[in-house]
Amino acid sequence: MTAIKYDLIKKEKMTKARLGVLHTPHGDIETPVFMPVGTQATVKTMTPEELKEIGARIILSNTYHLYLRPGHEVIKKAGGLHKFMNWDRAILTDSGGFQVFSLGPLRKITEDGVEFRSHLDGSRHFLTPEKVIEIENALGADIIMSFDECAPYPADYDYVKNSMEMTLRWAKRGKEAHKNIDKQALFGIVQGGTYDDLRRECANRLVDMDFPGYSIGGLSVGEEKELMYHVVDYTTDLLPQDKPRYLMGVGSPDDLIEGVIRGVDMFDCVLPTRIARNGTVLTSSGRLIVRDAPHAEEFIPLDSECDCYTCKNFSRAYIRHLFKANEILAARLATIHNLRFLTKLMEDIREAIKQDKLLEFKSQFYKKYEYKEE
Repeated sequence: MTAIKYDLIKKEKMTKARLGVLHTPHGDIETPVFMPVGTQATVKTMTPEELKEIGARIILSNTYHLYLRPGHEVIKKAGGLHKFMNWDRAILTDSGGFQVFSLGPLRKITEDGVEFRSHLDGSRHFLTPEKVIEIENALGADIIMSFDECAPYPADYDYVKNSMEMTLRWAKRGKEAHKNIDKQALFGIVQGGTYDDLRRECANRLVDMDFPGYSIGGLSVGEEKELMYHVVDYTTDLLPQDKPRYLMGVGSPDDLIEGVIRGVDMFDCVLPTRIARNGTVLTSSGRLIVRDAPHAEEFIPLDSECDCYTCKNFSRAYIRHLFKANEILAARLATIHNLRFLTKLMEDIREAIKQDKLLEFKSQFYKKYEYKEE
C-alpha cells in the first residue's frame, strides 16, 4: 500500500513527454505539473485561496527551514503541515539536503549524517537520514524526499562517485526509517553529477529499492543548459514508466518545456516568486522588468494573453508605481502573475501532449518568448 498512485495516460508520439494523473491523499494532480515553492509553509505573498485561483494543485515546503523554525514538533501538534498552513491540497517536502550542503563551511559531512550551524542563530545541529525522515513524517506532506548529498559542480569523478554511493546508503536508511508508508510517499533521488555511468548506477540501484517515485537531483547548480538537458534525457530512460519523475529545482519556462520533452512529470523552482519580488515578470514575449522607466505610462496589462487577477485588473504603469513606492502589493501582484503564467504554461503543455503537438508548441512559444538561455 503506497500513499500515491501514478496513472500514465498518454505518451507523446514525437517526444518522451508523458500525460498522467498523480493520485495523492489530498487530491489528484494532472502531470506534467509545476509546483510553487512555499519554503517556510507559505508561498511568499500568496494566500491559499490565491494559489487555488491560479491553478496550483500541489506546493513544496522545505524540511530544513521548518525544522529550524518553528520546529517539526510544533507543526505536528498543529495537526501537520496541511492544517498548520490551511492548505487542503497536496504538499511535497524536500529533505533539506540542498540547503544543508549549500551552507559550505557551516557544515561537516560524515557517513552518519551532516553536522551544521543554523543560518539563523549559529546553533549546532546534526541531521541523519533517519532524523530527516522523522521530521518529514511529523510534517505530514503527501510526498517526501530522501536525504541526499547534492554534489557541487564542477566536481571530479571520484568525489561524485563517493557522494553518490553515500546518497544510496542514506536512501536505504531513510526508507527503513519511514513510518507512514500509507500516508506519505518517499521518493528516491538520483544523483551522479554529470557522469552518465554514475547516474545509471544510482538510478538502477534506487529502482531496485522500489520507491513510489524518483527525483533527479544535483542539476541546475551551475552546469550549462545543454549538459543539464543531456543528463535529464539520459536519466529518465532509466526510470520506471509507471512512476512519477521529478526534476528538482528547475522552473524557467524553457527548462519546463525541455524537461517535459525529455520525460519529466514534476518541477519546482523559486524563480517565479523570487524575480517577482524584484520587479521582473514572465510574459508571453519574454521577461519584463516592470519597475523600469519605459513602463511608467504603459496603461496595459503585464501580458495581454494572461488571465490572472493582476492582468485583468491592473496596468504596468500602476504596478511600476507600486514597486517604486515600495508598496507590498507590488510583490503580491507580480507573484500572482508569475505563478499563473507557469501554471498556464503547464496547462498548455498538457494540451499539446494530448494533440501530439508539443514540438510545434515549443517552436511557437520560443518565437513569441524571444527565447534566449535564461
